[in-house]
Formats: sequence, C-alpha cells, structure tokens
Amino acid sequence: MLASFLVLAALQVVRGDESSHKYQSGETVIVWVNKIGPFHNPQETYTFDSLGLCRDESKELKHKSGGLGGLLTGDHLEDSGIQMSFQTNIENQVFCSMALDSDHIGKLTDAVEQHYWYQMYIDDLPVWGMFGELMAAQGSDGSDGGDEQAFIYTHRDFTISYNHRRIIEINLTTGKPVALQKGKELKFTYSVKWVGTQKKFSKRFDRYLDSGFFEHKIHWFSVFNSVMMVVFLCGLVSLILMRVLRSDYSRYRGDEEDADMDHVGDETGWKLIHGDVFSQPIFLELYASLIGTGYQLATLTFWGILISVIGSLYSIRGSIPTMLLVCYAITSFVSGCTGGSFYKRYGGKFWKNQMALSAVMFPGLVLSVVIILNMIAIVYESQAAISLNALMAVVAFWLFLSSPLLFLGTIIGKNMTEELDFPCRPSKYRRPLPRKQWYTHPLTLAIAGGVLPFGSIFIEMYYAFTSFWNYKFYYVYGFLFLVYCILIIVTVCVTIVCTYFLLNAEDYRWQWTAFLAGGSTAGYVFLYAVYFFFNKTHMYGLMQTAFYFGYTAIFCFGLFILTGTIAYIGTSLFVHKIYYYIKSD
Repeated sequence: MLASFLVLAALQVVRGDESSHKYQSGETVIVWVNKIGPFHNPQETYTFDSLGLCRDESKELKHKSGGLGGLLTGDHLEDSGIQMSFQTNIENQVFCSMALDSDHIGKLTDAVEQHYWYQMYIDDLPVWGMFGELMAAQGSDGSDGGDEQAFIYTHRDFTISYNHRRIIEINLTTGKPVALQKGKELKFTYSVKWVGTQKKFSKRFDRYLDSGFFEHKIHWFSVFNSVMMVVFLCGLVSLILMRVLRSDYSRYRGDEEDADMDHVGDETGWKLIHGDVFSQPIFLELYASLIGTGYQLATLTFWGILISVIGSLYSIRGSIPTMLLVCYAITSFVSGCTGGSFYKRYGGKFWKNQMALSAVMFPGLVLSVVIILNMIAIVYESQAAISLNALMAVVAFWLFLSSPLLFLGTIIGKNMTEELDFPCRPSKYRRPLPRKQWYTHPLTLAIAGGVLPFGSIFIEMYYAFTSFWNYKFYYVYGFLFLVYCILIIVTVCVTIVCTYFLLNAEDYRWQWTAFLAGGSTAGYVFLYAVYFFFNKTHMYGLMQTAFYFGYTAIFCFGLFILTGTIAYIGTSLFVHKIYYYIKSD
C-alpha cells in the first residue's frame, strides 16, 4: 500500500498541465478558442459558435475561466474540440464536416466580407487566424473567373516549438480555401507539427512584443525631446519667477533701512489680495472630491506602472484589469485622507456629503458608461458584453473594500487637519474682481495651460492608442513611467506660471483656474483621440464607435482629474510659499 501511495504521489508530481506548463510525451494539449470578429473592430467580438460552424460532437467541451479580469475584457475560453497531444505529429486530420445551406452562406459570407479573424489559446499562448478571404473564383482552365467570391479556409496548420517538456512557440497558418456555395460540403481539417527549440521558456512571450515599433528611434527621440523640454521649462520658470518674485519682495517688504512710506497703501498685484487668496473656493464639496480622487488616481498610476514594470503583466491574460481594480479599491484610503483634509482645511461643514460624492463620482461615471456600452453589446449579442456576475463582483469591490477605506481615510484626514490653516487669514468679505486683459482671464489660462503638458505626452499617446486599438501588447512601461514623471513636472511648471499671471492681475480664483489649466490636457488628448479614430483606424459600426469613444471618455475624465490635481498640488505649494514670506499684516 505504501508503494502504491508513493507511485501515485510521483505521478501527481510529474503530471503536466497548463498550470505548470509542463507536459509528458503524448499528453493531451487543449486548444482553446476565445473569440471571433471583424479585424478592424477589436471590441466587436462574438463566440466562435455564433457562425454556426460544425464542432466535434463526440468530445465533451470544457470552459476555462480567465478570472475577473478576463471577464471584464470579454475573454471566454472554451475547448475547440481539436485533438492534440504533446510531441505527436498529426497530418490532415478531419475535424468535422458540414453541408452549407442558405443561412450558413449568408452568415459566413458576411464574416468573410468583414475580414473576420479568430483567437485561440494553447498553453496560455495566444494565436490568431483569418477566417476567410474574398478571392476571384477560378475557371476550369485555372484562370480567374472575374468577380470576387467569399472563400472560407478549411485547414489549420499548427507548428509548435517545444523545449524539453514545455511549449515555447506556436504558429498557425490557414489554407485550403473553399468557395461558399449552397449544398457544398465543408470538411475542416488540421495538421500539427512539433519542432524542438533551444529557446528558453522565460523568453517565449517576446515574439509577441513588437520591439521594432515600440523601441523605434522615434520613440527614444520623443522621450529625449520631452526631457529636454522639461529641463528648459523648469529653468525658464525658475529664472522668471526668481527674478520677478525677488523684485516683488523688494517692493513689498523693502529693506528696513530704506523703507519708503510712499509704498504703503499703494500695493498692487498678488500682495493686494492676500486676504482673499485662501478663501473657500466655490463648489467646495465637488472640488474636495476631485482633489481626493486625483490623489487616488496619481497613486494608482504610480503603483500600477511600477507593478507592470516588475511583473510583466502583459503576458498574463486579464491580469492588468484585475490589478487596476484591486489597486483602485485599496487607494480609496488616499482619496478619503486627502479629500477630507482639504475639505476641513477650507472650513467645510458637511463632510459626509463630501465623502459620499468622492465615493460615487468617478466610479459612478465609469459604471454608467460601462452599462450603456454593455446594453449595446447585448443588442449585438457580442462576447464583449460583461456578465452580471462580473458586474456584481466589481460592485462588491466598491461596496465592501473601496467605500470602507474611503470612509476610514476621510475620518483620519479631517481629524488630523486644522481648519483655515493658511499663511494668511482669509477675509470675511471678498474683494471685487478688477477688469483684466484677455490673456489673464481664467478661461484663457485654463485653455492654454494644457498645451505643453499634452505636447510632452503626445508621442506616448500614439503608442498607447496603437497598442490598445490595434492588437499590440504594450510593454514599454519604463517609457510610460518616465513620461508620467515628465507630465507631472511640465504640468506643475505651466500652472505655476498661469497662477502667477492670475494673481498678479488681482484675481484670487486660483484653485479652480489651476485645476482646469492642468485638466485641460485631457481635452487635447480627447481631440487627438478623435483624430486617431478617423485617420489611424478603420473602425466602423455603432458598437465599435461607441466602445472607442466610451472608453476614451473614461480615460480622459480620469486624466482630467489626475492632471488637474497635479496642477493644484504644485500651485498650492507655490502660493503657500510666496504668501508665507510677505508681511501680510
């Protein structure tokens, strides 16, 4: 009995499967089919069975869960029924056959005309194949028949490279095109060829990374150009502000030995509004919620990029959405602390309202857009529709993890902050705003404030959009982290200059102006997304258009809050600093 136990234990140890990525010779390798859809519409995907193609009825089909992240990205893996064994070659094996009727021809012809492609997974490695092609039918003498006709590929040729007991590389080619004609029998076949390789298992995903695209000289040059712009901008801002502020300080404070009493009562510029500059901004609850959410998104972006750099999450299906969801829930504590602290500092009395607004503002917008897109996907009967279970899991994350952490953070933030803790005591009554030049108007400054930050991330937006909408794996998170740092520095520098112009025009509404000046970067990104849609993609149809602009709207709203908060943080430090060193009394 002991011997039997040891044998069984040994068999369990050496048994191979997808979880260990190790197989024994002759062991079954499952070919999973994921989705099928128009090539030019990445989000318009359907189940493979939606076209009514034949399946191997003798085999019980399995389903594989991709976790919450896989469900959110529309991945639903099921066993294709293709019989495959490790290191066992197969030649022209018949998979199934079917006779074409009018319904089949209509669906399949439409799929061919829309350039349908499909995705499969073997040992967690993705592989793609084209469904069919429009070709000119050939006559009996081999010449072209003239008009184009829909052909469907009926043969799949798998070439699989392996190293010892592990699958390293998969190539799929399709062939044997057959014209779609009523009554014609389609016989689907496949071949499998196993080839040994010395390539390491840890490098097997490298072939999916388009290094020629992402690591092109233009990409390096754009980042270098952005770095040089940051250096120049920081130097310029420092030089201007140091000289200007030094002049202002000498005029306002003076030298005690050379004090000029003529300056008393003749104050102009930013010194004059010291009693109003720290007054409560309008829509305080909304502003505090935006600032808290911005801190949260800034923290989420930092850790998300850092985790992606360390963990290579691009190679794990559904891992990035899961990581972002969990990190967002955890960083809700940051939102509560910063939002509650800001609200208390400016004398807010209804902290519960502010906390509730912080809890529902960003998640509520995201959920609303997702529900609308989900309804469109359901109408299309698309696989991209998120299941009710997945939506309920996301709501559970928000309700039982994000919200309690937000509440805890708000309590801590407001209790650790003193009310009206500013360098200058706010006046009870605000000064009337003077007439100003058009270029110092808050709206003008807000619109102009986003130009340079957008210019610093413009090239990276091209790479990010191309990877997300054009079937590329984005993996250069080191570039992304550097660009994120550049965006922070440029946004802070630009908004400080805008705020100085605003204060010097005796306009004390710097909080919203700084936030909108930084947040306007998102507006330029959205305009670029519109340009990208019409000039860099071939997307069409209501569903794909709705998904493109829906996801883009969510991204730009998050970027608006993020850059607006970054602008406020830098500007707040600047404003507190300059008013701390003046004799405001």
